[in-house]
Amino acid sequence: MINNEDLAYLKEQLGFWDKLSQKEKQLLVSNVYSINYKKGENLHGRDKDCVGHILVKSGELRVYILSEEGRDITLYRLTPGETCVLSASCVMNYISFDVLIDAEQDTEVLLLNIGAFGMLKEGNIHVENYAYKVAADRFSDIMWAMEQILFASFDKRLAVFLYDESARNKSNKINLTHEQIAKYVGSAREVVSRTLKNFESQGILKLSRGNLNIINKEKLRELI
Repeated sequence: MINNEDLAYLKEQLGFWDKLSQKEKQLLVSNVYSINYKKGENLHGRDKDCVGHILVKSGELRVYILSEEGRDITLYRLTPGETCVLSASCVMNYISFDVLIDAEQDTEVLLLNIGAFGMLKEGNIHVENYAYKVAADRFSDIMWAMEQILFASFDKRLAVFLYDESARNKSNKINLTHEQIAKYVGSAREVVSRTLKNFESQGILKLSRGNLNIINKEKLRELI
C-alpha cells in the first residue's frame, strides 16, 4: 500500500485515474508499492520477472538493450513524472523485445504490479489507450536513438546529446564522466574523450574531472 502523498502523486500523473470505476481504483491502489533502488541497481532485465508499470517519483532510470557481446545502447532515460510500460511487456502483446532498466541515481518509483496492470488494461479502454500511447512515445524515443546511431556522424550525436543534456538540466555544466557519456551515446569512452577534446580546442566547452562546462552554446548548436 502507499501513503497519501504517493496517492496524490499517482492521481496527478496517471491520466486515466478519473476514468476508473471505484472498484478499479481500489484494485490499483492496493497493488501499487513505493520502492527505492540504489544507484546502479537493476530493476528489470533478461533474468528477472516482468515487474509491471513503473512511475518514477525521484531519481533517474536508464532503459537500454544489451548485445551478446556485452555492448549496450541507451534507448532513453526516465525522470520524475515519467512512466515505463516496457517493464510490463509480458502483458503488452505488441512488445516482442527485452529491455534492461537500471537506476542511474538513487531512485524512488511507484510500481503497479503486473497482475493488476494487466487486469486494468484488459478491463478498461482508457487504461489500454494510455498503455498504447506511452508505448508509442517510448518507441519514438527508441527510433530517434537508433537513427542517431545509424545515420548521424559522431560529432553531431555528441553535440546533440550535450545540447539536450544542458537543456534538460537547465545548466551549462554537465556532471557526467566520459564513461557515462559513452554509455548514453552508444560509443567507446576513447572516442568520446577524443571528440570532447576536439570540442574543447574549438572553444565550445571546458573539460574538468568528472564534468564539463559548455562555454559557447552557439558553436555547439552549429554542429547539430
